[in-house]
Amino acid sequence: MADMTGSRRQSLTEKAQAKIAKVLSYGDYAVDATVGNGNDTFFLADHVGPEGAVVGFDIQELALHRATAVLGEAQLLQRVKLVQKSHHRMAEFVPDDWHGKIKAIMFNLGYLPRGDKSVITQADTTILALEASIKILAVGGRMTVVAYTGHDGGQEETNAIREWLRPLTISHYDVEMIPAEVQTSGSPELYVITRTD
Repeated sequence: MADMTGSRRQSLTEKAQAKIAKVLSYGDYAVDATVGNGNDTFFLADHVGPEGAVVGFDIQELALHRATAVLGEAQLLQRVKLVQKSHHRMAEFVPDDWHGKIKAIMFNLGYLPRGDKSVITQADTTILALEASIKILAVGGRMTVVAYTGHDGGQEETNAIREWLRPLTISHYDVEMIPAEVQTSGSPELYVITRTD
């Protein structure tokens, strides 16, 4: 979408990918905590190259089916392991030798577009997933979280994330919040968490 000057507005998911692209290199490990339609999984698999690897999580079979199709068509599937489990269980399914070496973890919360909108990410399991994420993130690694407030449960989940982030701002992480360019009731928010040491 273009603004009044004709410039194209960048979505928060595009901004999240731009933030991740600054820290992710060929050969790196990455996690897509919420595969959805596979857009971030595709982005991560493309950026880690043939020597890198990605693990993606989603509880919905439809999401993994769509992602498999997208990744297969682009011949990126061999770099990706898709797991039909909740993201809060990521530490169980990410290889042990990746712990502390993962350069990027992406969350795009809410519901599956073109899917069942009653199936949403939940505040309690999202916080557990964020806790698991910071334990396996590399120094210099980065997490992005796109949180949506406009659907049932979305504001509660976003509030829980804000509260969870509060102590991180005084510890070993840089935390940035990027609002949507157009602020409306229910606008999404992007959180960028970078591990500094």
